[in-house]
Amino acid sequence: MVYRIEIGLKSGVPDARGRGVMERAEQALGISMAGCRTRDVYKVAAELSEAEASRVMEVFTDSVVAESALGRLAMEDAFAWCMEVSFRAGVTDNVGRTARGSLQDLLERELAWEEQVYTSVQYFISGALSRDEVRRVGVDLLANELIEQVDVLSEAEWRAAEPEMSLPLFADDREPEVRVIELPDDDAELMRISSEGILSLSLEEMRAIRGHYLEASVRTHREALGLPMWPTDVELECIAQTWSEHCSHKIFAGTVRYRDEESGEEQTIHSLYKTFVKASTNRIAESIDWLVSVFTDNAGIVKFDERLHLVYKVETHNSPSALDPYGGAMTGIVGVNRDPLGTGMGSALVSNVWGYCLGSPFFEGAIPAGLMHPRRIRDGVHEGVIDGGNQSGIPYSRGFECFDERFLGKPLVYCGTLGTIPVEVGGRPSERKEIEVGDWVVMCGGRIGKDGIHGATFSSEELRTESPAQAVQIGDPLTQRKLYEFLIEARDLGLFRCITDNGAGGISCSFGEMGKYSGGCDCELAGAPVKYEGLQPWEVLVSEAQERMTLAVQPEQRAAFEALAKQRDVEVAFMGTFNDSGYFTVQQDGRVVASLDMNFLYEDGCPTLDMPAVWRRPEVAEPSVPTVEDYSETMLALLGDLNLCSREYKSRMYDGEVKGLSVVKPFVGAGADVPSDATVLRVDYDSDRGAVLAEGINPWYSDLDTYAMTTSVIDEAVRRVIAVGGDLERIAILDNFCWPDPVASEKTPDGAYKMAQLVRSCQALYDLTTLYKTPAVSGKDSCKNDSTRGGKKISIPPTLLISSVGQLADVRKAVTMPFKAAGDCIYVVGETKAELGASAYYRWLAEAQGSAEAYGGQVPEVNGEQALAIYRAMNQATDEGLLQSATTPTKGGLALALALATMGSTLGAEVDLSGVAEGAVSALFSESNSRFVISVKPDDVAAFEALFAGLPIQSIGVVSEGDSLRINGLATLNRETMRDQFKATLQGV
Repeated sequence: MVYRIEIGLKSGVPDARGRGVMERAEQALGISMAGCRTRDVYKVAAELSEAEASRVMEVFTDSVVAESALGRLAMEDAFAWCMEVSFRAGVTDNVGRTARGSLQDLLERELAWEEQVYTSVQYFISGALSRDEVRRVGVDLLANELIEQVDVLSEAEWRAAEPEMSLPLFADDREPEVRVIELPDDDAELMRISSEGILSLSLEEMRAIRGHYLEASVRTHREALGLPMWPTDVELECIAQTWSEHCSHKIFAGTVRYRDEESGEEQTIHSLYKTFVKASTNRIAESIDWLVSVFTDNAGIVKFDERLHLVYKVETHNSPSALDPYGGAMTGIVGVNRDPLGTGMGSALVSNVWGYCLGSPFFEGAIPAGLMHPRRIRDGVHEGVIDGGNQSGIPYSRGFECFDERFLGKPLVYCGTLGTIPVEVGGRPSERKEIEVGDWVVMCGGRIGKDGIHGATFSSEELRTESPAQAVQIGDPLTQRKLYEFLIEARDLGLFRCITDNGAGGISCSFGEMGKYSGGCDCELAGAPVKYEGLQPWEVLVSEAQERMTLAVQPEQRAAFEALAKQRDVEVAFMGTFNDSGYFTVQQDGRVVASLDMNFLYEDGCPTLDMPAVWRRPEVAEPSVPTVEDYSETMLALLGDLNLCSREYKSRMYDGEVKGLSVVKPFVGAGADVPSDATVLRVDYDSDRGAVLAEGINPWYSDLDTYAMTTSVIDEAVRRVIAVGGDLERIAILDNFCWPDPVASEKTPDGAYKMAQLVRSCQALYDLTTLYKTPAVSGKDSCKNDSTRGGKKISIPPTLLISSVGQLADVRKAVTMPFKAAGDCIYVVGETKAELGASAYYRWLAEAQGSAEAYGGQVPEVNGEQALAIYRAMNQATDEGLLQSATTPTKGGLALALALATMGSTLGAEVDLSGVAEGAVSALFSESNSRFVISVKPDDVAAFEALFAGLPIQSIGVVSEGDSLRINGLATLNRETMRDQFKATLQGV
C-alpha cells in the first residue's frame, strides 16, 4: 500500500526555503518570482492501515507551523506553476531513510526491506514566468538531472491532476550473470574493451592482463576451480579498480626520465613517492620519536600525549563533484571521515576541514556543454560538505576557497578529518593491524547499489562527455553516524581484529587489501546486502556505495558482534573468511566467479609507467607597475578581490562548535569576522593540550615555478601554526597533489613539461621538509584533473595543498591576529624582498591591464635556515607571553596582513614601512615567505628585541586609539571601510 503525505506551512507562516529559492533564482539566473511556497512530500510504501498512516502524518507534521493531508493538501492561494523535484530510481534518499526509521519506531515493528519512504519537494511559484523558465530554475538551480527528476505543472494542470503515487523503483529482475571477456591478440580490440568498460586500463596493462591469463600455471589453477581460460567480468573489473590511478598511484610509482634544459641535468627517478615523499619522512624519522604510523594505513598517526595519538587525513573528491556537486562533495566528507575510522583499530572523529578550488561564481563566459556553472558547483559543494559532516555530529575547524577559470572543468574538493585513537586498544598498540587465518570477512553499514560503480576508474581519467552518472554517490551521514558509534563500541569490546574503509573500488579493494595481512581471502557475493535486485556480481564487487567498512572478526566473537550490531541498528554481513592461499577468490551462490593471484593483483602485475619530463623555465611577462602616490584605493580593491576577500557568508553555514572543543576559531577579532591564521582546538575535555590545524596553497605560483610554489606552501602551512603558538618541533604535514595529466601522449602533448613541474615540486618537498623536520604522514595524489567535456580541454594549474597539524602544550597561550591594545608596538619579523611574481597584486594589475596571465616576476623563495631561527624565536616569545598579537602575511603581503589585524580590532595603527623593503610596492605587496606581523606591549619591547637579536625584525609603528590604518603616507584606510569592502564581494553569494 502506498500513502502520499503532503506537508506545507500554514498560511501566514514565512517560508524561508521558498524565499531562498526566489533570491537564488534572481541572483544566479536573473529570473524573478512574485512568490514561492514549498511543501514536503512523503510516499510511504508499507503495510499500513489508514489509521496508522494518519498517525505517521501527525508525527511528521509540526502542527504549530505546518498542516498536512493524506493525498493532496489543498492550496487555497493562486499560483502560476507547481514544480516537483524527486529522486530517480536507485538514488539514495537520505530524508526518506530517516523517515523510514521514524516509521519503524512509530509502528514498533521491523519493516521489510521493501517497505520504504520516498520523498520529494514541491515548489508553488507565482509570477509571470514561462514553463521553460520554471524548468530552468529546476534543472539549473534546484536539481541535478543525473540523479533527480523535475516535473512542472501549471496551476490548472495541477488542480486537474490526481496526486502522483508512482514510486521510483529500480526495476531490474535479471538473474546474476557472469560474462567471460576474451582478450584477443589485437591492440585495437583490447583498447575498445578498456574504453567501453570504463576500465581506464592502458594498452600495456591490457597486454599484461592477457599475458597473465595465458600463463600455464594460471590456466592450471583456473581449470581446477572450473573457471574459464579468459577473465570473467568480475575479475577484469577487480583488476581495473585495483590498478586504477586512483588506487595504485601509478604516476607517483612510475619511472620518470627528467631533463633540465637550462642546466643540462638528467636524472632517472624510480618512483616520485619513494624517492622524495617517503624518503623525506623516513629520513626525518631518524631524528624524531613521535611518528606512530605513516603511509601504511588510511591516515597518518602521530603521538599526542600519554593517552592519545592524533590521526589526520585529507582527501580530494574532484570528478564526482563536477557531475553532482552536492552528492560528490558529500561523499568526499563522509568518505574521509571513514579514513581515520579505518586507521589502526579505529579512531574517534574530532573535527573536519574543507577547501575548494573553483571557477568564479561570477563567471560570465560560455560554459562547455556537460559542465555546470561554477556558482552552481560552489553552492552544491558547500551544501554537500556541510550536510555530510555536521549531520554526522562532527564540527568544522577551518576552510578555504581559491578561484580561477582553470577550475571550471574539474573543481578541486578537499575534505579532511582529524581524529584521536588511544595509545593502546585491548592491551596492544592501537596502530597495529593483524588478521589470522579463519577470521571472518565482514562488511557493515550501508547497502550496495549501482551508485559509485566505476568511481575509482572514472576519477583516473579526464572528465569526458560520456563519464558515467553512476560514478556519483550520495552519502548518508546519519547511517554513517550509527556505524561510527557502533564500531568504536565494538573496538573497545575487542569484537574485531582489523578494520578498513570501503572506499574506492568497494569490497574489491577492501577485501583484497585486508587479505594481504593473512595471505588470501575468500568471499561470497550472495551474502551482500543490496539496495535492490538486479545487481550483477561484478557490480556488487566494485560498487562504492557509501557508509561501509570492512572488518576481520574473530570466529569466537561473531555472536557478540552480531548482537551488538542488531542492538545499535547497524546491518552487518559475514561474507567469507581470510586465508593464506595467496588468492583473492570470489563466489556467487557457491560458484567461483573470480580467483586472482594476490601477487599479480597487488605487487608485480601492473606494468610500471615510463614517463619523460622536460623542464624549461616558462617565459611569463610582468605587468606594468604604475607609479602611485596613494595606495589606499589599491588596497581597498585587493581587499575586495575574489581571492582575498572574506568567505564568511558561506563559512558561517558550517558549524564549528559541535563538541565544544574549539579554542581559536575560524574567525577571530572583536567582531569574530576576520579569518584566523590557524585554528586551535582541544581534542580532550580534560586537557589543555591542543591541536593546531592550518594549510598552505597557491596554484598561481605554479605558473612560474613549481619548486618555489612547493616551498612557499609548505612554509605557509608551517608558519601559520607558528603564528598561533604551535610547537615547531611537533608539526606534521599532509601533501595533496592535484595535477593536470602529466603523462605525455597525443591528447597531452605538453605532458613532459607538466611531469617536470611535478618532479620539481616533489624535490622541493623533500628539500624543505627534511630541513624543517616536518614529516609528511599521509597524502593523496590526483593527476588526471582535466576536462574535455563540450569539446574543450580545460586543465587545472598544478596545485599542491599542504595541510599542517601541529600541537600546542597549553591552548591558553594561543595567540590571535588582531591588534589588542593602543600603544602596543608593531613589528615585522622576517625579510621582505622584491618577490611579486604571481602575487595577488601582480595578478590584480595584469587583469586590470587586460593581460590576465601577465603576472611574471620573482616568485617568493624560502631561506630555510633563517626561517627555522625565526620560528624558534617565535615559539619562545609565545611561551614567555611576549606577543599580544601575531599574524603571517600570505596572499596580499603586508598590506593585507596589516589591514586584517586592524579590522579584527576596535583600534587603528600608525605604520611606517619605509625601512621594510626597497620601494613601496615591495613593502606593501611582496609575498615573501617566513614573515610575521606582531604586536608587543611597550614593557616587553626590550625582552622581545633581545630574543630576536640577530634576526631580521623591523619596528614599524604602534597600535593607535583611532579608527584607521595609516601607512607612512602610502595609504590611509578607515577600519569600517576596509571591513565593508572585505565582506562585500561574496556577501550573500
